[in-house]
Amino acid sequence: MTLMTERPTTSGTEPHSFEELLDVLDELHVPDGHKAEIIRGNIVVSPWSKGYYLDVMDVVCEQLRPHLPEGHRITFGPFLYVFPGSERAFGPDIHAAHRSVSRTGSSRLDGEALSFVAELTSSSTRDDDLTDKVEVYGKAGIPVHLLLDMQEERATVFWAPSAKGYESHCTMPFGEKLAIPAPFDCILDTTSFGAPKGNGQP
Repeated sequence: MTLMTERPTTSGTEPHSFEELLDVLDELHVPDGHKAEIIRGNIVVSPWSKGYYLDVMDVVCEQLRPHLPEGHRITFGPFLYVFPGSERAFGPDIHAAHRSVSRTGSSRLDGEALSFVAELTSSSTRDDDLTDKVEVYGKAGIPVHLLLDMQEERATVFWAPSAKGYESHCTMPFGEKLAIPAPFDCILDTTSFGAPKGNGQP
C-alpha cells in the first residue's frame, strides 16, 4: 500500500462485499498518523488532522456537553462507526451517543445510534466530508451533524434527517454564533475556530 501525505489512498484490495471490507479493515495495519475508513466501496487511508484542530474539537465538546441527552457522551478520537445500509464505515472527528453504544468488545460501533456527529475538513478528505458523509449521516437518522469547513472557515449545521438526507441546514462564517437544534438546543460559539495566525492556512 502506498501512502500519500496530502491525499487519501485506497488499500488496493477488492473484496466482494461490505462485510469483507470490514474484515480487511480489522486486519489493516494503519501507519501512525493516519486513519482508515470505508468510503464509496474503498478503504481510504488519510492523514490525521492538523494540531490546532484538537483545540477546535475540544471547544465543541465543552460547549455541547452540558446539553447532551441523558446518558449520552460526547468525545473525539479514532472510533469506527458502521453504516451497513449505506455500506460505509467512518471515523468521525467528534461523536456523541448513549454510553451503552461503546459497551462492546467490537471495534465496529453502531452509526445509527449517534445523536451528534461532527467533521472537520482537511485538504485530503474535504470532498467526501462535504458530500458523501453528509448524505450518509442524514439517511442514517443522526439528529444533528456539524460540518466545520476548515479551509473556507465556515460552519454548517444539518438537522431534520430523512430517507433522502438532511432537510434543513444553516451556514455561518467562523466567528459567529451558530444555533445547534434539538436534542441539544444550544448556541455554538465559533470564535476560536480559525487557523492560528502566522502558521499558514489548513
